[in-house]
Amino acid sequence: MTALFRDWLDSLKIYADRRIATILCLGFASGLPAPLVFSNLSIWLRDVGVSRTDIGLFALVATPYAINFLWAPLVDRLPLPFFTRRFGRRRGWALFTQLWLMTALVVMSFTDPATNLFAMALAALFVTATSATQDVVIDAYRIDILEPEKYGAGSAAAIWGWHLGGTLVGGAGGLYLAAAFGWNVAYLVLALAVSIGMAAILLAKEPPFRPPAETVESERRASGWLHRRFGESAGEALSWLYVAAVAPFLDFMKRRGWLLILVFIFVFKLGDALLGRMSGVFYRELGFELTQIADVGKVYGLGANAVGILIGGFLVHRLGTLKALFVGGVASALTNLTYSWLAISGQSMTVFIVAVMADSFTGGLATVAFVAYLSNLCNVAYTATQYALLASLGNLARIWFSASAGAMVDGLDGDWATFFAITAVVALLGLPLLLVIMKLFPEGSRPKTAAQPAPAGPS
Repeated sequence: MTALFRDWLDSLKIYADRRIATILCLGFASGLPAPLVFSNLSIWLRDVGVSRTDIGLFALVATPYAINFLWAPLVDRLPLPFFTRRFGRRRGWALFTQLWLMTALVVMSFTDPATNLFAMALAALFVTATSATQDVVIDAYRIDILEPEKYGAGSAAAIWGWHLGGTLVGGAGGLYLAAAFGWNVAYLVLALAVSIGMAAILLAKEPPFRPPAETVESERRASGWLHRRFGESAGEALSWLYVAAVAPFLDFMKRRGWLLILVFIFVFKLGDALLGRMSGVFYRELGFELTQIADVGKVYGLGANAVGILIGGFLVHRLGTLKALFVGGVASALTNLTYSWLAISGQSMTVFIVAVMADSFTGGLATVAFVAYLSNLCNVAYTATQYALLASLGNLARIWFSASAGAMVDGLDGDWATFFAITAVVALLGLPLLLVIMKLFPEGSRPKTAAQPAPAGPS
């Protein structure tokens, strides 16, 4: 018991690092837009009479979260006029995307889905495109600024921050504001909350750029060959393109089991994707008011999620990333069944609280290990691109697969209990793959950084 207590204290000391506070605030900025294009937007659309099938299809506007790896190389290598020169590679891109995100949310606040559903879809797409780009920068900053042994704590802080922004302020705060002042005012007020992430970036330090020595040498060899083959001018352009857009993917494909890893990442969150897309609609159809959903689904859920995140970080520290990920995956699948219980019970506040808190707790548990796992897979020379690729796979499943959630409920004639039981089964699909990964591939395969500085080039 004494040794266990010491382990807890050692784990908690990591959170005293000032960099963790910065990551917490950036997690807030990352989470804030999520309910505004997912759960709260679904409720808004349902309140104005949009069908369940159409609400489910609205998940497609979040496609930028699934394809942001396509422009992540620009975040890694392209300098921005003024921004990167004044604030640095990561901080400059962060401020640039946050300014556009605030603008996008303001545009969304002036849109009325009751009269022009297509305009709302375009406005939501504007938000997701800027938010997905911000996520690329924030994830890269978190990985670059921390040592690998602190990834568990960094993941926990990022997820805590995400839920402060997404669950508490954007989610619950948005519902309270909507109940009091209407949806348009709620979105306008929340657009101003993006300034919290901007303040964090302005006060933060720019992380160092120290790619592995073998990566630097590989890039130099490729650049030399391109210059000799195509000449000075064309070779320079092709070298930049190779380093930015080709090398990150080739580097990842060199690791053992890379294809199996990608398949696992794709399927791991499928069950949560189905559940999360329709949960707000489910609550409203049971008869819960907006303020009740805010109280239980957001505030109570946030507390349970915070505990799950804390325990998840401890499990990563004690068991290792993959074992903690397996525990979280099993727990997440089982707690999906509590929503079936709620569907059978009807408008029961007690069961509502139990279901939401159980799901939020296990969600925090699994997500900490999942984010730490993805972080460890990245080469620091290509952090933004590789993490965006890995995260995008998970988002692709969450977004495209969840678009069918509304049609599934309609196909079941509104049988929510069966629908949530199906999500529990789907949530188990990734665990056999995880067992194979645990058996065949060791953890800690992340490339080591070099002490030498990076070669001259775009910052």
